[in-house]
Amino acid sequence: MVKYTQQSYCPQHEYRGGTSRAIIFSASSLPSNHSLWPPIFLSVLGSPDPHGRQLDGLGGGISSLSKICIVGPSPHPAADVDYTFAAIGIRDSEVDFSSNCGNMTSAIGPYAVDNGMVDVGDGERDVTVRIRNTNTGKFIHARFAVVDGEAAAGGGFEIDGVAGKGGKVQLSFIDPAGSKTGKLLPTGKVVDVFDGVRATCIDAGNPCVFVQAEDMDIEGTILPDQIDACLPLLSKLDSIRRKAAVAMGLSKDEASAPGSIPKIAMVSRPKTHALLSGDKIEQEKVDLVVRALSVGQPHKAVPITVAMAIAAAANLKGSTVQGKVSSERVDPDGITLGHPSGKIMVGAKFDEKGHLLQANVFRTARRLMDGLVYWK
Repeated sequence: MVKYTQQSYCPQHEYRGGTSRAIIFSASSLPSNHSLWPPIFLSVLGSPDPHGRQLDGLGGGISSLSKICIVGPSPHPAADVDYTFAAIGIRDSEVDFSSNCGNMTSAIGPYAVDNGMVDVGDGERDVTVRIRNTNTGKFIHARFAVVDGEAAAGGGFEIDGVAGKGGKVQLSFIDPAGSKTGKLLPTGKVVDVFDGVRATCIDAGNPCVFVQAEDMDIEGTILPDQIDACLPLLSKLDSIRRKAAVAMGLSKDEASAPGSIPKIAMVSRPKTHALLSGDKIEQEKVDLVVRALSVGQPHKAVPITVAMAIAAAANLKGSTVQGKVSSERVDPDGITLGHPSGKIMVGAKFDEKGHLLQANVFRTARRLMDGLVYWK
């Protein structure tokens, strides 16, 4: 880190990971005192911005573009790199380290290879990078192709919500249950009731709360802009989320509930409906329809950690999710979720007792920019 008279600067790297985008810092570029990080991150992204645009920084004014990742070599024998995620408030000054971002996780392996943190042998065509997420203490294995010692940027794989094709990144989340609470069911129940609404509280990938869209008196195929325009719905979802945070042991009271966890989503039965692109997705192409919120904003796809938690909840008899899943799966190896931009399949492996051993998803990621970033 270098300081001018007026501004400081350090190297940064911008990557897209899945349907998110973030600034990635090498841990060695930042102050060793982590308490100095939040004001740097806020200034870099342009927060807080009462106009919600982050115009004076590199953020994009929505939660999926207001993210920071920090990566460095890991001292843990089971990991190659340590990765810390921070969700940055847009209109406020919140810098939230309480959760992981599954989408940006898909960029961490490629970043580590591109920046020499992981050795790639001559002639190697693919590599697996072992990642330890410091927010949750969980491990993720990222497998992807390499070309001339760098992560493959091109390829023929597509994900809904991202234009164009890219190199496939397979993410395997190892033993994702209990990421923050140590329990798959933090409240000890499959179903709780908050504000008169049935909810399943589950911790797999990230703590999540799942309610049925019909219990919120809305159509499950509603699109993000419609959710954003319905203030009573947003208020009720936030109230449920905050009450669930207390019940899950994530906060001592509703007012202090973290912004990024628990995440909340509405689920409904498969139905043919319109997507953000204007295209339609057919009922038989998905097992469940999900509408998720992240840091108070309707998500234009679905957070990967939410998708993992849904995969776990779908296996729990009596859960709010299980009751809405199609009886015949689109893919027998997992659950296919319909979201506002299309669909995603989450592969899930369970043991004989129904414990989630591993969740697999496929994403794409790409390096967008390397350079110096300045902050005041």
